[in-house]
Amino acid sequence: MQSKTYQVTVKFLEPLLGTVPLNSELYDDYIATKAPAPVEDEAETIEEMTEKGTTGFHRLDEKLILYDYVVKGFFKDACGMLRRDSTTLSAKITSHKKVIDGMVFIRPRRIPLVVVGKIGILERPLRAQTAQGERVALSRSETIEAGSSATFTVQVIGGAVTEAVLREWLEYGALRGLGQWRNAGYGAFEYTMSSI
Repeated sequence: MQSKTYQVTVKFLEPLLGTVPLNSELYDDYIATKAPAPVEDEAETIEEMTEKGTTGFHRLDEKLILYDYVVKGFFKDACGMLRRDSTTLSAKITSHKKVIDGMVFIRPRRIPLVVVGKIGILERPLRAQTAQGERVALSRSETIEAGSSATFTVQVIGGAVTEAVLREWLEYGALRGLGQWRNAGYGAFEYTMSSI
């Protein structure tokens, strides 16, 4: 079995937005909304309601991390979009999601983020067209500043995903970005990659 491993460091050119609900009891809260109303009226504080609506970063020993599946998801997104251009290497990869799921492995599972500066908060409106007309909601996310970075390894099995293909995906990251609100340029990064 042919296998190659690369070490990759991404350095964020724009702030990175967190994607994980900070409310650790989100699922329980959702289930509670389906239950009958409680007998006692429990008023929430503004702080509790704000935390429930905020996305952030996973933490391990109080340090921020990304999970490996975030990078895999980025690779799938990059390959899927680049496949639309017949001149790219990605266009030649059939069943790209299955190939990435089964032949590309990211380590460690919990990727430490090297944070520059302080953790910030970004609030923005989200607009959606619905059958009832346009709706607007407020979205709130933790951010880490440009200059923050993460280092991980990418192991590929077989020949479908080559070093050149990985570079194509990673170069796309400078345009597309990682994390939330990528279409606004957040999470854009530059990278270094070396074979190990």
